Amino acid sequence: MKKLGLVGGMGPESTIPYYHDIVYGVQKRTGYFPPLTIESVDVFKVLELCKNEEYKKLSDYLMDAIFHLAESGADFAALSANTPHIIFDELQERSPIPLVSILESTCEEVKRRHISKVGLLGTIFTMDKDFYKSPFIRDQIEIITPNYHEKKLVNQKISSELELGIVKDETLEEFIEIINRMKNEDKIQAVILGCTELPLLFKGIDSPVEYLDTMQIHIQTLVNMILES
Repeated sequence: MKKLGLVGGMGPESTIPYYHDIVYGVQKRTGYFPPLTIESVDVFKVLELCKNEEYKKLSDYLMDAIFHLAESGADFAALSANTPHIIFDELQERSPIPLVSILESTCEEVKRRHISKVGLLGTIFTMDKDFYKSPFIRDQIEIITPNYHEKKLVNQKISSELELGIVKDETLEEFIEIINRMKNEDKIQAVILGCTELPLLFKGIDSPVEYLDTMQIHIQTLVNMILES
């Protein structure tokens, strides 16, 4: 088995299922648990650096974590969040080990499902910046984001509730209303949960359109890579 290094803490609530589902995903297929190292960082520092567009500092901060993972013997690494992929290309260039992109994994799944128009929910950086849309545009998949006021609500709920593990019924209702509007007005066929905390909100819930859980898609890619000979 290959050893995975995971940059966690972005936030802790999503790092827990990453760890659980990776080790048990491998165990289910092999009978053994895989080697794995987690380097936990501070999600609020990451978000602040993104907000201030201090991408060099963000890159240095995350590279420290990646170097620690490489020193632990990891064969490859991944970021357990969507937002820090804003500097993924730079991290990949600097990294001594391969990095596995949650964006590319999600784009491949959208293609596999033959979806041509998809909604995107996530932090304000994920929804507003071009980094998330690039692989989809490359593959001629249209990405639709919420309107200005909806984006503000989604971002605020992620940072003040979901990052802290707080799940409220009224927040779910607001998100469902946004998805319904995008389905009816923008004709989206599916919605990307482009923040690894969003599945906390949608767990066991029927969405107006099918949703793509980027965390689970990423996890399955990582399990496959651990088991590559």
